[in-house]
Amino acid sequence: MNSILIVDDEYLIADILGFALEDEGYLVEKASNGRKALEALREKRVDLVITDYMMPVLNGEELLNAIRDELQLADLPVILMSGAQASQGRACPGRFAAVFDKPFDMDRMITTVRELLGT
Repeated sequence: MNSILIVDDEYLIADILGFALEDEGYLVEKASNGRKALEALREKRVDLVITDYMMPVLNGEELLNAIRDELQLADLPVILMSGAQASQGRACPGRFAAVFDKPFDMDRMITTVRELLGT
């Protein structure tokens, strides 16, 4: 079973996305900010990270940098979702596996997750 870490300080969004992904058969972990996400990634292996951009402690871009540099997880796919800063993720193509504007289409998100995980 593939596991996914959802990182978002908006609990409602994390819960809704988490429930949808669990319904698709994925194991879901959640973190409310970038630092908690790094702690979770040090403890557990996940197959995919979906992160918000605007969060306290570490934003989505800083989290991506820490995943690549500190944790040496170059192949871990990271999806960015953001209400206002999605353009930041699109500014450097290839850094994020996918970029979604909030609010996002849940069916499109699930399709992208399936494609990235090969499920």
